[in-house]
Amino acid sequence: MDENHLPFAEGASINRPLMFSGVNYQFWKGRMRIFIESIDRGILNAIVNGPHVPMHVVDGVSAVKPFDELFDIENKRMQYDCIAKNIITSALNMDEFFRVSQCSSAKEMWDVLEVTHEGMNDVKRARKHALIQEYELFRM
Repeated sequence: MDENHLPFAEGASINRPLMFSGVNYQFWKGRMRIFIESIDRGILNAIVNGPHVPMHVVDGVSAVKPFDELFDIENKRMQYDCIAKNIITSALNMDEFFRVSQCSSAKEMWDVLEVTHEGMNDVKRARKHALIQEYELFRM
């Protein structure tokens, strides 16, 4: 059995994310969601919904709040994206890392990995129908 198919390769720990080498994305994705949520649900929220951008209104116009005007809770929510990017990139081999290295947010990284390894919804639906058809033909 090669390294990519071992059930508990490097990184399988409650203290370290599971390493992703481009194989078994669904398994890795599920484990990563659990791992990240166990650290702080705010980190997973940053991945799913994007980074928190504190805004304030100046002369009736919304603008990004300057760093020196942030409340502690706003700074903490902004930090979730940085932590998420660190966790995601720490769990990727070199090829996968370079695939997401230019992304500006954890959500963007997650989305790139998802589209690359799962495909768009249309592609997923087509794969599902192809597998169902293959199964039906096999049953006959």
